[in-house]
Amino acid sequence: MTEASPVPAAPPDGGERIFVGLGANLGHPRAALARAMHQLGSLPGTRLVAQSSLWRTAPIESSGPDYVNAVAELRSGLGPQALLAAMQEIERRHGRRRPYRNAPRTLDLDLLFYGQRVIDEPGCTVPHPRLHLRAFVLEPLAELAPDWDHPLLGPLQPWRGQAAAQRITRME
Repeated sequence: MTEASPVPAAPPDGGERIFVGLGANLGHPRAALARAMHQLGSLPGTRLVAQSSLWRTAPIESSGPDYVNAVAELRSGLGPQALLAAMQEIERRHGRRRPYRNAPRTLDLDLLFYGQRVIDEPGCTVPHPRLHLRAFVLEPLAELAPDWDHPLLGPLQPWRGQAAAQRITRME
C-alpha cells in the first residue's frame, strides 16, 4: 500500500503571481486554450486569477497556421516543478506531440514567471528564457501586469518595443 501524496495547500489570497503562456495552432486553438485555462485553474491548490485576451500571431521559428496565444495568471500551492509537471500532463491530454523543436502544436503551456523566482534546474527554467523576445508573450502579459519587472532584465516595457515588428493581433 502506498501513501497518498499530500494535496497542496490552497493558495493564499496573496501569494506569488504565477504567469503561464498558452498557445496552439493545430486543431481548434481557441477551444483548446479555453479548456486549458479551466484545467489550470482546477489543479490542486491552484486558482486562476486572470486571463488575457486571445491574440493571433504568426509562427516564430516554426511553421504551420497562425497561433492563438494568451497568458494566464495563477496562484498555486504547487511548487514550480510540480506545476510544470501538471502543465505538461495537460499538454499531453490535449494531444501535444514533440516531433521536433518548435513543431506546430495542439497546445503549448510555458511557465513564464513564478513570482520573482529565478530557477535554473534540469527541465525547469524560470523565468522562461525567451519570453522577453516574443510579442505573443509580452502583449498578453502587459494586459495582466503592465508594470511587471523581470527579475533579471528589469522592466519589460522596452522589450515590447523591440518585438513590435512581430505580427500580432488581439482577437477579443
